[in-house]
Amino acid sequence: MKQKQPLARVELAPVPRTVTLLGATGSIGTSTIDLLRQERARYRVEAVTAHRNAAALARLARELGARFAAVADPDAYTELKAALSGSGIEAAAGSAAVIEAAERPADWVMAAITGATSLQPTLAAAERGATVALANKECLVCAGALFMRRAAAAGARILPVDSEHNAIFQALGAGRREDVRRIVLTASGGPFRTWTIEAIRKVTVEQALRHPTWTMGPKVTIDSATLMNKGLELIEAHHLFALGPDALDVVVHPQSVVHGLVEFRDGSVVAQLGSPDMRIPIAHCLAWPVRMATPAARLDLAKLATLTFEEPDPIRFPALALARRALGAGGAAPTVLNAANEIAVREFIGQRLGFSGIPMLVEATLDAAERRGAMAEPQSVEDALAIDHNARRLAADLLPEIAAMAS
Repeated sequence: MKQKQPLARVELAPVPRTVTLLGATGSIGTSTIDLLRQERARYRVEAVTAHRNAAALARLARELGARFAAVADPDAYTELKAALSGSGIEAAAGSAAVIEAAERPADWVMAAITGATSLQPTLAAAERGATVALANKECLVCAGALFMRRAAAAGARILPVDSEHNAIFQALGAGRREDVRRIVLTASGGPFRTWTIEAIRKVTVEQALRHPTWTMGPKVTIDSATLMNKGLELIEAHHLFALGPDALDVVVHPQSVVHGLVEFRDGSVVAQLGSPDMRIPIAHCLAWPVRMATPAARLDLAKLATLTFEEPDPIRFPALALARRALGAGGAAPTVLNAANEIAVREFIGQRLGFSGIPMLVEATLDAAERRGAMAEPQSVEDALAIDHNARRLAADLLPEIAAMAS
């Protein structure tokens, strides 16, 4: 008689699990805290950070019983320290303080700081071997090879929080990695999915910030409207899942119910579905390798009735093609792409650049960086930040010309 094999042992996280929230006052941080409130006995908060919202950060630090709170903006330090007076919570400010928060002894770190400034603190958490729930795109877009190499050397575990990457992470469990043919990320298509080119040229900031499905911060919402968000996610997926550009694809799915698909060599396609609520992928990472309950709406396919899919339009949304170009070029191209896009989005929000000028400025910056031979892959954090800095300056120099063309 064949002897039964014992079930594989799942290594459970320590209870309580200590957590640090980098970017606690943003949309991802807020959703994470919503989950922590439901499971107070399972989690202890070590540190929380914010960019400059000292009052909100102090309230959260007190509520969660954090030991350390830091604002990136030094000008907000006095307000933070005053708000935490008598609490016993240590207050700090500046970029070094945010890195210190990441280095403090937490088992699990939510990396939800947006922008290239996220690279140093997130890498600091990874280099001490923490489990890093990665919610920002810039770490992997700006220095993906470097980041993943150092994380692996330190024995860190990187868990993807983005709904699409988290979906792929879950679906990959259905088979062997060597049997994967391709992965497909889904895109909502943003608020202008059906708009004409002429209408898109006249988009206002208010219209671009009105996403039909997701509630996100301004930067990510604008990126979703241009589809740059999906392009950045392709670059992330390349590093997260060690797949080449030809094995990465995007499909527009307006209902935002299917978040990602994995196609295997036998023709099987495994998808992860869920309500468009970021608390689902966050909970998957927070409790991993087990699962926790969430207050997210249950998925009712019969009520939805129809799920639709379509190819992204590279003519109306050229940002996705620019991201593919940067991914294919490799080296510093993704870093330049991200830096130029951050400048373009900032200028659009400030109403100094038209909506169609966002991809125009990114493309012009990539072209100029290529002409200057500034496309060598960053070998250190300092390299990546220098490339980012130079690309921002280049984009700023090109801005007047592009703004005039896009007006």
